[in-house]
Amino acid sequence: MRIDLWQDACNMTIITIPRRMIGKKELITIPRKEYEELLVFKKYFPVVEPSAEELRVIRQGRKEIEAGNYTPWEEVKHELANLHNRSRQKRNEAHAKS
Repeated sequence: MRIDLWQDACNMTIITIPRRMIGKKELITIPRKEYEELLVFKKYFPVVEPSAEELRVIRQGRKEIEAGNYTPWEEVKHELANLHNRSRQKRNEAHAKS
């Protein structure tokens, strides 16, 4: 692979991309900082191949979602907030009795 760089009078970098790479999604450009963050992410969260059982569960979950058999995120958040508040109230009541 060959990429030629030139600096022009406007201080812009010009890159020549080989024709065989155009339209094949083989080349992307991102800022260095984002690339470095991606490398850190990749280190802690490596790509793994799912097992046959995991693929089966994923397919089943997708079918359930298509059928409308799921709980909306807003409802889940509300339920979690209620759970959190109830446990806090129990702790406060226990301290009040002491």
